[in-house]
Amino acid sequence: MIQAKSVTYYYNEAELIPALKELNIDIASGEFVVIIGHNGSGKSTFAKLCNGIMHPTEGVILIDGMDTSHYDQIWEIRKTAGMVFQNPDNQIVATVVEEDVAFGPENLGVSPSEIRIRVDEALDSVDMYEHRRKPPHLLSGGQKQRIAIAGILAMKPKCIILDEPTAMLDPSGRKEVMETITRLNKEEGITIVHITHFMDEAVHCDRVIVMEEGAKLIEGTPKNVFSKVEKLQSMGLDVPQVTLLAHQLREQGIDIPDDIITVEELVEVLCPLL
Repeated sequence: MIQAKSVTYYYNEAELIPALKELNIDIASGEFVVIIGHNGSGKSTFAKLCNGIMHPTEGVILIDGMDTSHYDQIWEIRKTAGMVFQNPDNQIVATVVEEDVAFGPENLGVSPSEIRIRVDEALDSVDMYEHRRKPPHLLSGGQKQRIAIAGILAMKPKCIILDEPTAMLDPSGRKEVMETITRLNKEEGITIVHITHFMDEAVHCDRVIVMEEGAKLIEGTPKNVFSKVEKLQSMGLDVPQVTLLAHQLREQGIDIPDDIITVEELVEVLCPLL
């Protein structure tokens, strides 16, 4: 679904250090990938390159086989890979929820009858159908972000790229959004690329990519990546809280596995010891 081949990106020619350097990433159709890294690591730059908002200085990014540098393919690319940003207020353009969700397919020239079907299906997919006639400003942050996701879904994408969509939300809103994108991936087969600072959001994905200074530093399953507690901490990154607790228990001499990433796993190994 997404192929980044030797991608380098400079924000301006005067820069000596690129935002991305020789980046190679392959994301398969239907995969759920989480990208983590501290500010300035290149995560958001990669996301914008995937959506054709920016173009690589060197290298190529292919979205379902389409080159993002080809302007004549940009509409098809954005239909294929939808983008959800950090602040939902920046994506909501209408004064009624269902009108906002209809905005994308309207601009694609979809017929009114088809738009009606797409809007209802998209709102139902994010559990927001009952709020379809409400003004967006009356919704919570988590509900607004789900409306932003519905607006992308109405364009029938194969992939959704989410650039820190939970950063401005409270824990309840974060849970709503994570449940929504997980369901879209598992039940509808939509490829998910989720960029986040919250390590707990990466626990149930297929693959975690850790970026540092514009390059891919670590890659693997959540268990594989988060078992490297000290390596991640040396980079200024956290690990899921339960993983950190398990790591601290091991340091105290308790014999438990080093790849625990969920509360359930920790409970399972601690109960026999107690």
